[in-house]
Amino acid sequence: GVLVAGYLLGRPGHEALLPNEWVAKLVGGNSLFANFFASITGAFMYFATLTEVPIIQGLLGSGMGQGPALALLLAGPSLSLPSMLVIGAELGWKKTVVYVSLVVVLSTLAGLLFGMIV
Repeated sequence: GVLVAGYLLGRPGHEALLPNEWVAKLVGGNSLFANFFASITGAFMYFATLTEVPIIQGLLGSGMGQGPALALLLAGPSLSLPSMLVIGAELGWKKTVVYVSLVVVLSTLAGLLFGMIV
């Protein structure tokens, strides 16, 4: 996964397969949409421990804003599709939807506030 992300997202000083304009259009700046999109993306991506750091570094080099980067970093370790399925099976789907919604909303707000400060 990380190898593929490195090719798609690039790394500092190297071009990526995904155009920088796409990254900048979706998660550049510090808009509510950019932070929300980063939170949703982080919620459905599976990050192993510390693999999100080079992925975020590549995204930042491609034009991602600092607020959306924080939103992705907060939502990523908290949620993933496999964890959502396990939480849903163990606690029920209503509680899972509430948990996922809270993580996405709070990650979005934290990213938005951080982007305003920096």
